[in-house]
Amino acid sequence: MKTLLKTSILLSFCLIALTSMTFKPKRIIFFGDSITQQGVSKNGYVTLIKKSLDSTKYDVIGAGIGGNKVYDLYLRLEDDVLNKKPDLVVIYVGINDVWHKQSSHTGTDYDKYLKFYQALINKIQGVGSKVVLVTPSVVGEKKDGTNELDTDLNKYAEGIRTLAAKNNLPICDLRKIFAEYEAKNNPEDREKGILTVDRVHLNETGNKLVADQLLPLVK
Repeated sequence: MKTLLKTSILLSFCLIALTSMTFKPKRIIFFGDSITQQGVSKNGYVTLIKKSLDSTKYDVIGAGIGGNKVYDLYLRLEDDVLNKKPDLVVIYVGINDVWHKQSSHTGTDYDKYLKFYQALINKIQGVGSKVVLVTPSVVGEKKDGTNELDTDLNKYAEGIRTLAAKNNLPICDLRKIFAEYEAKNNPEDREKGILTVDRVHLNETGNKLVADQLLPLVK
């Protein structure tokens, strides 16, 4: 009888342990700048992704701070990402690294950008988390490379593609996706109002486009 009782208790503990392991939600952190900070708003891309996923299976967190560049992400990586033990981290940074070179002369040189980005990848993978990369989207929505910063953005986006290939990581190529969308949906060649409210930050359509592109990569 005692043996049977012990066996029953042991099986109960095993079942509890197995249940807790099985139902631990997948934690996804979206790591970036003001685009991601605004992404947690009512119609933001992070919120849209969160609503599309089963809350019992996924724990979705936005970790965006306005004005951040790649080295800002590196400096707050420990507190805002690694300490939260994510299963997956989506890195979406680069707009300010390019934009601020022009606006305030505090941007990030291309070589340093890639070094910091690779350091982020190394540290995140070092704790066993997976990584998804995102290319910088737009600073201005005019077509055919006519925005002032298009050349730099194309260069930095190509750098992210290279890092994705080098590290064998999935990538959401928003730079390419936005260009294709503008080609089809911006006949008047407007500089804002198609996917952004101000040439950079996403409007409702932009947030939905980003959410739709990222969703398959985070499931």
